[in-house]
Amino acid sequence: MQGMGEGGETCPFEFNFDEKTFKVGDTVSFRVNGSLEGFPFAGTLTEVHEDYVLIAGDPQDPDKRYRGTRESRPQVDYTEI
Repeated sequence: MQGMGEGGETCPFEFNFDEKTFKVGDTVSFRVNGSLEGFPFAGTLTEVHEDYVLIAGDPQDPDKRYRGTRESRPQVDYTEI
């Protein structure tokens, strides 16, 4: 994402890619399987559990949460979207 904009702009997000240090409020890059495979998404962690996280990632519906795996780029199942 670095240098993708005009004039070498940097990415406006600071992501946490270390699943061991995830905490509520962190911005993460997450993936969705199915027909959205390969597209990057950004969201904010709202809950962090031992084996999964909850992500707020829909700007059109701020109350919507996606359950994702707890890994450097959480995986969200397409059925959640």
